Amino acid sequence: VQLQAYGGGLVQAGGSLRLSCAASGAIFSINTMRWYRQAPRKQREWVAVITSGGSTGYADSVKGRFTISRDNAKNTVYLQMNSLKPEDTGDYYCNAEVLDRSRRIGDYWGQGTQVTVSS
Repeated sequence: VQLQAYGGGLVQAGGSLRLSCAASGAIFSINTMRWYRQAPRKQREWVAVITSGGSTGYADSVKGRFTISRDNAKNTVYLQMNSLKPEDTGDYYCNAEVLDRSRRIGDYWGQGTQVTVSS
């Protein structure tokens, strides 16, 4: 199982970006999916979560500005980021709990996609 994240880039403050993360491989189903981010010289922090049933949760720092969603048919999770601030700058990572076709549960990470918000 692999996760591929993309959609990062350079944007001005107040702008928007949409991140995507597609899972591929011997997938039976995907449970919870999450986005994390890591700013330069800081620890990785949780950003948003979405369950298999579509329930969502957000870090206080992004609540009201970011929206997480998923397309189960495409095994893809999205993060719509609006009203971006310079403090949103960092590498964004997706994470998924995957039940593979051998019925084993694994925790998988995508590679980071870089988001830079200029002031």
